[in-house]
Amino acid sequence: MTEHTASGQDIRIALDVMGADKGVGEVLDGVGRAYASGLKAKISLHGREDEISSTLNGLGLSDKPISIAHADDVITMNDKPTEALRRGKKSSMWSAIASVKSGDAHAAVSSGNTGALMAMGVLQLRKIEGIDRPAISCIWPTLRGRCVVLDVGANVEATAKQLVQFAIMGEAYFRALTEKEKPSVSLLNVGSEDLKGHDLIRTAATILKEADHEMNFTGFVEGNGISLGEADVVVTDGFTGNISLKTAEGTARLIGSWLKEALTSNIVSKMGALLVKPALEEMRAKMNPSNSNGAPLLGLNGLVIKSHGGSDAEGVAAAIKTAETLANHPFQDEIRRTVAKVEARAVAKHLPLEEPAEAAAE
Repeated sequence: MTEHTASGQDIRIALDVMGADKGVGEVLDGVGRAYASGLKAKISLHGREDEISSTLNGLGLSDKPISIAHADDVITMNDKPTEALRRGKKSSMWSAIASVKSGDAHAAVSSGNTGALMAMGVLQLRKIEGIDRPAISCIWPTLRGRCVVLDVGANVEATAKQLVQFAIMGEAYFRALTEKEKPSVSLLNVGSEDLKGHDLIRTAATILKEADHEMNFTGFVEGNGISLGEADVVVTDGFTGNISLKTAEGTARLIGSWLKEALTSNIVSKMGALLVKPALEEMRAKMNPSNSNGAPLLGLNGLVIKSHGGSDAEGVAAAIKTAETLANHPFQDEIRRTVAKVEARAVAKHLPLEEPAEAAAE
C-alpha cells in the first residue's frame, strides 16, 4: 500500500468522534481549538450524524472545511479487540481508518479503545513490509525539550529483532516530528554500561551498532535518563514502557498536588504564589500531558493517531495538529527502506536476528 501524503489545505483528517471518555462535545470543542490555533487540514467527523450535528451547530465552525461521515456503532472502552473486529465494521472507528485505506484521508485520529484501534489498523491497513509488530509511541517532556518513547503498551514482550524495528520506527517518527536529521536513539536498560541487562537487549544493541551505520545509536539509557533528555528516542518493550509512562504521569501529578498544597497552605504562601504565577503557569504547561497528546501507531501502512481516551479539548486539538504535521512526511516509506537495509546487513554479518528455537519455545 502506498502512503498518502499532502501539504497545507490538501491534508484530510478522519476524526473518530465517538468513544472518548469525555464525550462528543469535548472532541468537537477540540476541533474548534485546532482550527483556532492554525489548522489548515480538512476534517471528516466519523460517528452518529445527529449527535455530531446538534453539537457542531453551536460551535461557530460553519466556515471551516468540515464534513460528517455517518457511522451507527460505537466501540467502547470495555470492548475487547476481538469483539471490536467481529462487530465493529459499522463503527466510527472502523470508518475513520477505512477512509485512510481508501485514500479519502491522510490520517485517522481516535480517542477510543487502544486495543481495538490497533487491531482495526492492522486488519485494514496491514503492517509495513518487514515489521513484525506495530508499536505505540508517546511524546515525553524532558529537560532538553521532548523525546519519543516506544513501545508503551502494544507489545508486552519484544524480541531483539523487534526492538531493532522499534528503534528504526522511533527514529523516523522523531525526524518527521521535529525535522532533526540525526536524532539520538537509546535502548532502555538497568544500566548504561555495555555489559548491563539481559541477552535480548544486548543483542538488539549489537545489531543496531553493526547493521545500522546511519543511525545515531548511543547505547543504553537508564530510566532517569528519559526525563533528563539523554536520548531523543528511547526504545523498550510495551510492558516496561507502559509502566514507565504511568509512573512518570503519577509522579507529575504528585508533584503538582504537593506544590499546590504548599502554595495555598497560608496567607504568606498565597501571596508568594501570586508573585510567581507566570512561572507556575509556564511549568504547568510543560507538565500538561494534553500539550503532547497524539501518538501514531507505528508500523502500519497508513497514519493512525491515538489520542488519550480522557483527553480534554486541548488534548484533542494537539492530536489533530500532530496528524497534520505527520501527514506532510512520508516516514513510513523511510521505515520500510531502513528495515530492509538493516536486515540485509544483519544477515550478511551473521547477526542473531531471530531467537533460537528453544528460547522462543520457552
